[in-house]
Amino acid sequence: MVDDTGNQLRTLKKLTYPLRGRLREYLAREGREVKLPVSYAQLTGFVASAPLLNKDGSDSMWEIVAYPPHEMEHLNAGLTETYALLRGEGETSFFRHLYVDRIDYCAFGNSKPFRIRIVNAYNENPDYFYFKIADASRVYGLELEHLLSPNRMHYLTDRDTLVEEHIVGIPGDVFITDWLNSEKFPPVRLAKEMIKFNERCLIRLLGDMRAYNFVIAVTPDFDTAQIRVRAMDFDQQSYNGRVKFYIPQYFKDNNPYVFHCMKYVNEASSIQYQKEEQSLIYRRAIISADLLRDLLAAMREHPISPEEKALQLAGELADFYKDNTFSSATNMADLLKISLERLHGSLREAGVSNIGMAHLSSPEGVSF
Repeated sequence: MVDDTGNQLRTLKKLTYPLRGRLREYLAREGREVKLPVSYAQLTGFVASAPLLNKDGSDSMWEIVAYPPHEMEHLNAGLTETYALLRGEGETSFFRHLYVDRIDYCAFGNSKPFRIRIVNAYNENPDYFYFKIADASRVYGLELEHLLSPNRMHYLTDRDTLVEEHIVGIPGDVFITDWLNSEKFPPVRLAKEMIKFNERCLIRLLGDMRAYNFVIAVTPDFDTAQIRVRAMDFDQQSYNGRVKFYIPQYFKDNNPYVFHCMKYVNEASSIQYQKEEQSLIYRRAIISADLLRDLLAAMREHPISPEEKALQLAGELADFYKDNTFSSATNMADLLKISLERLHGSLREAGVSNIGMAHLSSPEGVSF
């Protein structure tokens, strides 16, 4: 976490919340909950491990794990089938030429993930996907990212197991070291996307976006390169009580990005980019209004944060926005609801009057 001056403090591991009730029903209805051939618990039965080093010889925080031969045969088939479920709706006939090349394990972090490296036998092209402990906080984070961000998220759940696709991009901390000052990337576009990412995290209450928890995705364009900043860790969705925890610019790790934005973007442009992102989030929220209502109802039924943290955040959001509406909330679901609903008023005040067209025929906008 961060203190009041933005300095980084030790972050204690958050509580893990099981998937249950309305959240399970939501996931099943939306095709996220399926019967998986391999569970997270089965992957914990490895019998040996060895450190996995980075290309420069440094510790990657991952271990390569090994299983008995008879178990590995079973896992290879089950993991390939899981990949088919994640990528091809379970049609295994198109995935028979794939094999599991390596299984990595990371004890660092809340989800203790297993990373599966799967390879195409015809051309040796690899891909990755992950097995993690199914934590409701993370699942809410993934689904909110899917609904409210420009990114589509592919993941599956089964009881205590969560399977996620690999999010492609340069890790934010690596980008700072190796690429931030490179002439290969348009500096203004990077600054613009960092400002929009900062705004997106705050509005949807996604916390702990220090540099190693997001990636920089670069797409070559006809005249330059397009850049998108993408979250890759969703464990801290609506959990912490500090408002600054949801604003990436306040993490000391992210200072190089803050200075970069200050160098290349003036205040007027920064406000423009914030309003652009608010408009985009609100448009997505309108389209997904029914899903968001169901998701927030599930979050109210089984909260994903202690009440004292929600009350603390309610007070800090009220102070931050100078909006006492937040003070009435006693849980994270209602804080997120207020955060989304207030976008309508914010955009109207800014003179953006055509957002949502018929959906916003009333001055109150859309209720979540």
